Amino acid sequence: MKRDAFRYGSDETGLIWGYRFAAGSKPTAINAGEALACLGEPQDDAGCDFIWLHFNLTNTATEKWFLQHGMVADEFLQSLHEPSRSTRIGLAENSLIAVVNDVSHRFSFEPSDISTVWMSVDRRTVISARSTPLTSIERVRHAVECGEDFRSSVEILTHLLRDQSDVLVDIVRESVERVDKVEDSLLAGRISQRRADLGTLRRVLVRLRRLLAPEPASLFRLLQRPPSWMMEEDAQELRQATEEFAVVLNDMASLQERIKLLQEEIAAAVNEENSRSLFVLTIVTVLALPINIVAGLLGMNVGGVPLANDPYGFWIIFGVVIGFTVVAGCIAIRRQGND
Repeated sequence: MKRDAFRYGSDETGLIWGYRFAAGSKPTAINAGEALACLGEPQDDAGCDFIWLHFNLTNTATEKWFLQHGMVADEFLQSLHEPSRSTRIGLAENSLIAVVNDVSHRFSFEPSDISTVWMSVDRRTVISARSTPLTSIERVRHAVECGEDFRSSVEILTHLLRDQSDVLVDIVRESVERVDKVEDSLLAGRISQRRADLGTLRRVLVRLRRLLAPEPASLFRLLQRPPSWMMEEDAQELRQATEEFAVVLNDMASLQERIKLLQEEIAAAVNEENSRSLFVLTIVTVLALPINIVAGLLGMNVGGVPLANDPYGFWIIFGVVIGFTVVAGCIAIRRQGND
């Protein structure tokens, strides 16, 4: 029992779930041993018999199982440890190697909610692996459990990209709602309440777009020269899925521009408010200057202070101070109006 606690929802091989897809029948759940036995069977003429194995990378047995049975290409194993995790799909040893970024189930617009799923796809096998539970890959599993028809292994990858597009649409929609609230607050004059929200939202969207945007070069090469085992229908659906993905990314880019404009507008409003406060402070300083100067001069403990013995001395000095104050205020206000 204590040993199972370190499997993180997977079995002793690191497998979280596995399915076998056969022509004319519903997908059936299999374990790692049954998957190896399935790959040893001859493939039917229809070419529809393939398996999907999903692994947990936090289980140390996962990579050992990959190496032991040679289920994936070396490029796939190398991609698991590469620092760059931008979304890309390439070809290696006649297999599709996909690095796809996804969001966690409880996405809260934090950079830590973005993680990666790695996939190796060939004619008979789909190997996927991740470190944390992710939304889109779970949607694909739900579709399998509901009996959705998958004609080939490439459809698993295509379905994942389309589910990811749906997840991004939800994120963009929620982001638009947040931006609308910030804009309403700005129009109502409540700037300080929403300034930090825009910065956080923009950083997350920039990170999402940078990680999720597929590398055009690798995808173009793949679609121009697909592997020999990939059917034309699969290549066309993969192309359509990437186009839908690109549309969502364009919407995300437009939202980033809108956030940038709002930030600039808020910055301008804040600068205007600061200028207004600085002007008030300047006026107060200018108005207090004459009385401070006069008070300083008359307060010196020396002889010869004017009007010291005059019974109307106070009112004369008071009138002089008021006069200087009014003149200084008029000059300051006139200069502010000219600016």
